[in-house]
Amino acid sequence: MTGRARSWIGGPPDGSTSLVMYWDQLAGLDPLKDDIHLPGWDASYTQSEVRELIRAYGELGDEGLWKNIEVFLKKVIPVAEECGGVMALHPDDPPYPIFGLPRVVTCEDNLDRYLSIADSPANSLCLCAGSLGCARFNNVPAMVRKYADAGRIGFMHIRNVKILQDGSFEERAHLSSCGSLDIYEIVKALVDCGFDGYVRPDHGRMIWGETGKPGYGLYDRALGAAYLNGLFEACEKAKRA
Repeated sequence: MTGRARSWIGGPPDGSTSLVMYWDQLAGLDPLKDDIHLPGWDASYTQSEVRELIRAYGELGDEGLWKNIEVFLKKVIPVAEECGGVMALHPDDPPYPIFGLPRVVTCEDNLDRYLSIADSPANSLCLCAGSLGCARFNNVPAMVRKYADAGRIGFMHIRNVKILQDGSFEERAHLSSCGSLDIYEIVKALVDCGFDGYVRPDHGRMIWGETGKPGYGLYDRALGAAYLNGLFEACEKAKRA
């Protein structure tokens, strides 16, 4: 979903276009009854297919979803170990229920539960700072440090979000000063723990007149990559000093 100051079209106060979630715009929406066509809405499913999926997952519930995850991991992780592969799970985005759907990969306790189901280096996390960071209850730098130190991060997605007063959020520029996340502390945690895996700037605003899929602006992702490279160099030099 995208928006600009309480509108689906637009973005944060800097005039860019970005992905957002505003609670007041979700209020009253029922995907089981309403035809929902929002910017950023997955158009690969028909409305009837979306309704069927929502019904199925709603009936499954949290514990049913955990059971499915357990069955999957116990089948797949041994094969990944044999092949030298690493599975990396992306957290729920956002990390709390919407439309009554179960969401279980949401916080530190649940990440611990997930990793303990198959306690193997082949079972890791695609730790997305923006997905976990749009909830105030998640301390993202501390989580990065914990799971990087344990060798359980297979892939890092580093982006920034601004949490608004009512818990809504907007994706912002990557710089720490632009959002609610301290990107410097996230990168420092990775460097301190010797993380040598994959990192990407993940999402990006639409800037400088760029058009296309909201949340995936090429210009802003390039700026984000440059910013992250600078942070990594600074943190690595500080660690060696």
